[in-house]
Order: sequence, then structure tokens, then C-alpha cells
Amino acid sequence: MSAATTYQAPSSTAELPAVPQPDSQPKTGGRLVSLDAYRGFIMLLLVSEGFGLGVLSNYPGWKWLADQVEHAAWEGCTFWDLIQPAFTFMVGVAMPFAFARRISKGATNTELFRHVAWRAFMLIVLSNIYSNWGRTSGLRLQFINVLCQIAFGYVLCFLITRLRFKTQVAIAAGMLIGFWALFVAFPGPNGPWSQEGNIGARIDLWVLGYNYSDYYTTINFIGNAVTILFGCWAGALLRTEKSHSEKLRILVSCAAAGFVLGLALVPVNPMVKHLWTASFTFFSAGWVILMLAAFYWVIEVRQVKRWAFPFLVLGVNSLFVYSLGQIGIKGWLNRGLSSFTGNFSVFGDLGMILQHTLVLFGLWYVCYWLYQRKIMIKI
Repeated sequence: MSAATTYQAPSSTAELPAVPQPDSQPKTGGRLVSLDAYRGFIMLLLVSEGFGLGVLSNYPGWKWLADQVEHAAWEGCTFWDLIQPAFTFMVGVAMPFAFARRISKGATNTELFRHVAWRAFMLIVLSNIYSNWGRTSGLRLQFINVLCQIAFGYVLCFLITRLRFKTQVAIAAGMLIGFWALFVAFPGPNGPWSQEGNIGARIDLWVLGYNYSDYYTTINFIGNAVTILFGCWAGALLRTEKSHSEKLRILVSCAAAGFVLGLALVPVNPMVKHLWTASFTFFSAGWVILMLAAFYWVIEVRQVKRWAFPFLVLGVNSLFVYSLGQIGIKGWLNRGLSSFTGNFSVFGDLGMILQHTLVLFGLWYVCYWLYQRKIMIKI
């Protein structure tokens, strides 16, 4: 969701931005098309609401696919559980590029921190505007929305990445171990990972006076911050002079390590996305790093990039795309279009898949209109 850097849209709809040649590397502070394409892919998923595929649960043999566009009830991990980790991971990937660009223009560490702090504050403000949009029972302060979680992690990761790499790794490990120890030391009625009454829920009750729905907790930002930090390391890797093959080898190796560590921790640290446990942090990191490697290989190495244009349109305006979904524009568009399509009821409940696709195209076209005019909504 990095909106901190400027992207120049191509002047022709048939022309994509130039990418580095196979043997070249991005310049310091440069921007990789694959990162915007990956971000756009994530944003498409984020606002898609599962493309309406949930209706497939009514069809024998297709329930497995319907389950993948729903969050795991508690323990476990589905494809849908990977969207927020991918979103926050890409925030981290963009950070080294954005900071390098500012430093090249003369920004000091103090100025960078002021920018980071201001941006984090604005993300928290926007998050609370969106979460309270349309409420009729009074305003409610919250810190669990993805923008708030990113804001906390953004500041933490900026401070952490000012340190030596070995120290960064030690801090990341300490954060995950400390998070695990906190839940073990103060278990809920059904153990450390109890849905109700866990230490995260109790902290929220003490501080905010209420608990979030679906058993999320504010202190999830700790695991979320580690995911952003993984992204920072990936972004720093992509900015190096290493060859494409070496970068890909490191990314794929890290993805494999994420899978192994995530699964190995499950017996003592259940994989719970709602709490962003250590096992979920590693396992989800494995998937999002692997997806990054795939986008990088196809676009930057193989130079096959035209297919990514629809994703680029969304990727360069990620904050705007997210905002459209949060303030109800998508619902308004859906209601308006359904007056003409009748939700494609002629196809039965499968018509909802077509309706969702049409609404998504409407949202994409709004972003395309901005893209053509080089309008980027950012903080």
C-alpha cells in the first residue's frame, strides 16, 4: 500500500512503464514494476469479497474453493487469511525504495522519522474515520483495522531497520517470543489461545472498554510488524546488486524456511490469524514471499509484463482502492448495477459471481481513469 513514492503512469494505455533489462538492476530508490503489480493483485483480492465464490459451497465438489475465500474459523490458514499479510508485507517491501528516494533528495534520519510518524498518525485517523463511517450509535476508537495495524508496524520497522541486520533479526525473534510468552503467562479460560478472555482481549477491555468482533486484538500489531519487517528485508534484497537468480534463490529459500518454521511451531503455538501468532507469521510469510518471487521472476526476469497492466492500475493507487471499499462505494455501485442486472439471477446463485465481477470492473475503471491522468492518492 505504499503511497509514499510517486509513480509515472504511461502516456498510452497500450504501453507499460519500462522495466530493467534482464541483466540490469534498479537504480537506488528506483521502482520495480513487479512490486506495483503484486500490490495491485493484493488490492484486487482485498476489495473482491471473494468474487462471490462463497456460493460454491452449495455445489458438491466445490466447497473446498468456497472455503478458500473465507477466513479460517480460528486455527488454520486459508487463502483468504493471506491477503492481509500480503498487504502489510508489501508495505515493508516498499519502505527501502521510498526511504532511499527521500535520502537521495537530502532527507535526514530525523526528517524521515517525522515523515513516518506523520504518515502513521494519518493512517490511524483514516482508519477510525472508515471504521466509524455510517455509525449511528456514537463514535468508537479502534486500533484493529488494517491501516492502524500498518501504522504501528510502520513506525516500529522504521526504528528497527536503523540498526544492524543481526540486531534486527534478534529484535524480530524477541518480539515473537515475547508475544508467545505473554499469552502463555496470562491464559484465557480455555488456555493461552482461547478465543475469549485471552490476554489481548483483556488488554483491549481495559484500554478501550470493549472487545473487537471476531476475537481480534490490538496487540496483533506485534506479529503484523514482524511481517512488515520481513517485507523490509525483501525490499532491501531487491535493491542490491545481486543477480536476479541469486535474489530469487534467497527469496525462495526464505519462503521455504517460513513454511517449515510455521508448521513446526503449530504444536506449541497454534496457527491463528485472528491473533497473528508466530506460527501464522512464518507460514503466511512463506506464501507472500513466494508470490513476490513469482511476480519478480515473470515481470523483471522474464520481461513478460503486459498481463500485469490491470494490476498496475490498482497497485499505484492502493490507498484509494482500499478507501472505496471502506466507505461503502462498492456497496453503492453494487446496488446501482443490480437494478439493471438483477444480480444475474437467471444463472441462479451463480449469478452473484458475475455481479461481483461487474462491480470489481466498475471500481477498476475508476482507478483507470485516475491512472490515465497520473492522479495518485497518497499520504
